[in-house]
This record gives sequence, structure tokens and C-alpha cells, in this order.
Amino acid sequence: MEPVTGAATTGVMAALLVAITAGIVRIEDWRSYTPGGGHAREERTRAEKPSGVVRWLTTVDHKDIGLLYGVFAVVSFAWGGVAVVLMRFELLYPAEDFLSASLYNGMLTTHGITMLFLFGTPMLAAFSNYLIPLLIGADDMAFPRINAIAFWLLPAAALLIWGGVLGAPFLEGLEPAQTSWTMYTPLSVEQQNPGVDLMLLGLHLSGLAATMGAINFIATIFTERDDDVSWATLDIFSWTVLVQSAQILFAFPLLGSALVMLLLDRNLGTTFFTVDGGGPLLWQHLFWFFGHPEVYILVLPPMGLVSYILPKFSGRKLFGFKFVVYSTLALGVLSFGVWAHHMFATGMDPRLRASFMAVSIAIAIPSAVKTFNWIATMWNGSLRTTAPFLFCVGFIGNFIIGGVTGVFEAAIPVDLVLHDTYHVVAHFHYVIMGGIAFAVFAGIYYWFPLYAGRWYQRSLARWHFWLTLVGTNVTFFPMVLLGYGGMPRRYATYDISAGPVELFTLLHQIATLGVVLLVIGQLVFVWNLVTSWLEGARVTDADPWDLAETDQYPREFAWFGRERLPAVTDGGEDSGESGGSE
Repeated sequence: MEPVTGAATTGVMAALLVAITAGIVRIEDWRSYTPGGGHAREERTRAEKPSGVVRWLTTVDHKDIGLLYGVFAVVSFAWGGVAVVLMRFELLYPAEDFLSASLYNGMLTTHGITMLFLFGTPMLAAFSNYLIPLLIGADDMAFPRINAIAFWLLPAAALLIWGGVLGAPFLEGLEPAQTSWTMYTPLSVEQQNPGVDLMLLGLHLSGLAATMGAINFIATIFTERDDDVSWATLDIFSWTVLVQSAQILFAFPLLGSALVMLLLDRNLGTTFFTVDGGGPLLWQHLFWFFGHPEVYILVLPPMGLVSYILPKFSGRKLFGFKFVVYSTLALGVLSFGVWAHHMFATGMDPRLRASFMAVSIAIAIPSAVKTFNWIATMWNGSLRTTAPFLFCVGFIGNFIIGGVTGVFEAAIPVDLVLHDTYHVVAHFHYVIMGGIAFAVFAGIYYWFPLYAGRWYQRSLARWHFWLTLVGTNVTFFPMVLLGYGGMPRRYATYDISAGPVELFTLLHQIATLGVVLLVIGQLVFVWNLVTSWLEGARVTDADPWDLAETDQYPREFAWFGRERLPAVTDGGEDSGESGGSE
């Protein structure tokens, strides 16, 4: 990169941060939608909200912001999905076909960063924003305006992260970043591409947004709980969000610091991560000290969703509630002690490797506690195979596969063989796609009557489940076998003169078929949600899932019946379906 370009990028970054700081400082009243202080009550908020686009641009209502997070996350998911579809079709055959190596690497980078930072974290923030105040009996988040600011930082972050892809056709010299989502040095230092700087700035903004949101969730759960919500009666989803927020406070600032150091290396000639300075391995240590807690930042709230939803359709309350809470706390703490298992192949001291292996295997225990409690909750229960229940069961199955493969990789001798092969890709995606996405879908289907006041098409929801379940396993289980065969990840071509090329080709083709099934499943999902939101049968019962029978009628549906149901049924609308059985 030319020095002038680097200086200009740095100046833009500094100006942006100064502008954001100035805007935050000028906000005098953090807690209220309108000047005057105090929380805006629900009825007051409804009366004072503008309509149309202005409402969504200016809202500080936690429910509106939750929906904004959800829409943003779905758009990001689609963007990341397009990238992975292109990559999978490139891998149908060994030789390079329609994607160049550089474009393949760009798609790989944008896919990973988009799914982790622009889909995973925002989608969980969507649930947290909409539901946490309802679950704990609060009027709104502790800091509604900070809540809004945290969201509106994300579109700017997305434009910067995608800048290399969006701007490449129009700006000479701008290309997609080709660093993968790990941004390993020295590649990320030496790659002469302004798109990398844009991506790093975007990541920094997304981290700032996540940190602001985490502070807000912690403050809300600690200070805004209703009088009848104690720590003993706090719901399991709020517990997982609380632990996740604490992890974010420790992990994301470190990532932000490392990103600033990397930007300085690229633009001002510092030597934090250069070969002749601090060393490339320093980046790996800093990144993975963030990176492995990030896995649990993404997986803990989905675990909370499953722990919250599964009992509703099992006819009994969550088995071992206290142990599920304790295991959540254990995962939050232990996640910071395992980062170096990503670096077993770097040549670190064997004694150090052994200690990280021990902790990495030990962290499987809290996850196993949760899994056994979920199974015990269903055992001899009165199961109702609704769409939310099916996705919860799918989560458990996929998470077991992802967890077991992770235990194998935590063992040093096995990891030295499987490191940087497709086995790692399979393990990671069984947890991310096979686990997190399934829990998210369970949550969407469970609370859809709350969000929309309407019912979705239940047959399409089942089609969505089976296509997603089959597609997930058809996509990622062949990658387990590819890893055992020695197929390296992050390669645009596998046209080699020796080795099991025919086997690799067959497995890649099966995985691509799985991606096609996944795409079809998600198209069914989007169609179902959009049409049901607009035309679905109206919900007329404050207990749409018939949960009062098992003494599990939740607070958020009580709020729905109290605040929204009269408005939904006003005017003699068609009653539609009100029962909760599918």
C-alpha cells in the first residue's frame, strides 16, 4: 500500500472515532425515549412513536431494535450464503473453474467474517433485545439510546467489511480481503490491498457495537429486574446472555486492540506482528485469546434458547436447572483458558501444550452436563413435535457431533494430523450451522406468534427442518472424511498428481449437494415467514402453545396477551388458529 493511502485510511479511522465519541458525549438523557428522564412505559412509547421509515430510523424501543437486528442478521446470512455457494461450486471439480484463486480467497474471507460477526452475534442480539426486558419484567433496556447506537454501528461496519467486494468493480486497486477470517500475520500485514484496511476498520466497529450491547445487557439484568425476579428465578436464557455479555467485555476489547496494532503495522510501519518485530505468532495468541471465547459467545445464548424452549414441549420443566446455570458459568470461565489448542502445530513448548490439552478436554464436561440435562428433560416426557421442538432436538444431535469431533482435535497427537484439514471445518460448522442456526430457528418459530401476532405455515416449517437437518449432515459429514483423508482447508483447487483425488472429488460433490438442500430449506423458511407475517392466521389466545397445562406459561406471552392481543383481535378479525399443537 502506498504511504499516502495508508495515511488517508488512518485519518478516516481517526475522524470516524472522533465523530462517534462526540455524538455519544452530546447525548444528555440515556434512559428515555423523550427528554424528561426515566423509562418510557409501553403505552407512552406507542403513543409517541412516529410512523413509517422515521420510526425505524429513530426508535429506541427494545422490541423494534430487536427486529432491526434480526433483519440485519438475515441479510448478512444471505450474503455469507452466496459466498459459500460460489465456493462449493468451485470445489465440484479439482481444477480451477469459474473462480480465480484470489476471488475464492476473498469469498472465503467475507463468508467467515460475515457469518461470525454480522450474522451470529447480531442474530443473538435480536433475541436478547426483544426478549430480555420481557422476561425480567423491565420496561426497556437500561440504556435505550446506547442500544440504538450499538445497532446502527453495524450497517456501517458491514459496508466497511464488504467494501472490498462492493467497491472492487468501481475503484481501481480495491479488492476483497484475502486473509481468511483469522487474518494471520504476516499475510495480513504484507497484503497490499486497501480492502484489508476497510475490513479491519469494520471489524473494529462491530466489536465496539458488541461491547456497548454487552454493557447494556449486564446493566439491564442487574438493575431492571422486576421485584419477583430474583437470581434464583431468573430464566435460563437471561443467564446465558449475562455470561455471554461478560465474555464480550473481556474478549472484544482485546480483539480491538490487536486490530489497531495490525492497522499500525500496515500503515505506519510499526512492527508488532512483523517477522523482524514482535513476531507473527503474537497475533495468533492475541486473536485466539479472543477467538475461542467467541465460540462460546456465539453458542451460550443458543444453549439458553434450547434450555428455555425444549421443556415447553416436553411437558416438564428443565431437568437440573441449577446445574445448567453452573455449567454456563463454567463455560464462560474455562473458554478463556484453551486458546492455544489452535496453535499445537506451531512448535510451542510440549509442557505448555499438555496443559492446554487438559483444559480443552475438561471444557467438554460442562457441555456434556447440558446435553445430559436436555436428554433427561425429554425422558418420559409428554413430547409435542412442533417445529421449535424439532429444531431443538436437531441442535442437540448436531452439537454432539460437533462436540465429539472437537474433543478429538483437543488431543495433541490427533490435532497434529488433522490440523488445517477439512476435519476442522466440519467440527466448526457442526457447532455453528448445525448448532447455533438450529437454536435460532427454534427461537424464531417459538416466538413468531409473539413477534407477528400470526401463525406460520406449519407444514412448511417441517419442510424447513428436514431440509436443513439433512442438508447440514450431507454438507459437513463428508468434510469429516475429507479431513481424515488429509484434504487441506482453504484451498481453491485440489488438482494434484498424487493422492485420492477421485475420493476428494466425490466427497466435495456430496457436500455441494448438501449446500443445495440447505439453500432450498432457507428459501422455504423466508417464504414462510414473509407470507405468514403478512397473511398468516391471527393469534387469538394469550397461551398459543398451551403451556399453562404444564405450569410453564411464560412471562413474555403474558405480556403479549396483556398488551398486544386486544389490538390484534380488534375489529372482529378472523380468529384463525389459536392452539399450539402442530
